Amino acid sequence: MSAAIEALPPLREVIAQHELAARKSLGQNFLLDLNLTRKIARAAMPWVAGTVIEIGPGPGGLTRALLLEGAPAVVAVERDERCLAALAELVTAAAGRLRLQPGDALETDIADLAPPPWQIAANLPYNIATPLILGWLARASQIARITVLVQKEVAQRLAAPPGSDHYGRLSVAAQWRCEVRMLFDIGPKAFVPAPKVTSTVVELQPRPAPLAEADPKKLERMTAAAFGQRRKMLRAALKPLWPDAEAKLIATGIDPTRRAETLSIEEFCALARLL
Repeated sequence: MSAAIEALPPLREVIAQHELAARKSLGQNFLLDLNLTRKIARAAMPWVAGTVIEIGPGPGGLTRALLLEGAPAVVAVERDERCLAALAELVTAAAGRLRLQPGDALETDIADLAPPPWQIAANLPYNIATPLILGWLARASQIARITVLVQKEVAQRLAAPPGSDHYGRLSVAAQWRCEVRMLFDIGPKAFVPAPKVTSTVVELQPRPAPLAEADPKKLERMTAAAFGQRRKMLRAALKPLWPDAEAKLIATGIDPTRRAETLSIEEFCALARLL
């Protein structure tokens, strides 16, 4: 099985044959170095779920790596019809382990792709990475692991601790449900075309239960208000939620003069429970 995949034409030949010039509108930056794609695939291991979901396979660099590293089954979601045609040989070589799902990943329900639990491994298109991750977080209990390549800035926001410049709504949403680790960077020159930014492979390992009790929608309302005016003290930032914000904060044991970026996720959850 691996021999058939290894015998496929080089990715640059596939790109030339199918005229796969990367489209900025689709957030495409192709990663062609098989050493790097296999490094990402190995970072996603072990394969603890029945199906690996990949978003935006493009010409199939990471897809090949996932299959070569032993992924039992891969479902790849791709909206670019040119890429679907380019992946046809890989589907044949994979001998039943690869299925292509045409369509927009933002409009695709992961539950329609395969039964849970799912394992997600992808080089995410830059322009949809954050909304995709937020959608997956809402189903974290059904996901075994998420290993994705994103802009370094997004990875920093996902992993940021309280008190850091990158700590914000995305940090709270991700770390409330998952343990987040930045694994390694990949420089712009590794991609075709080269983006202007560094990319980072980040791992989100869902927790057995959220970090603290809270309703997700109320927690989102709380972080939106707090970080929406992050330079303000909490007693002012939370006024839209509570006219008596200062009293609510004191009742929760939180100094009203603190700012949003200093609060732990547990403290945000405590405030969300008061909504």
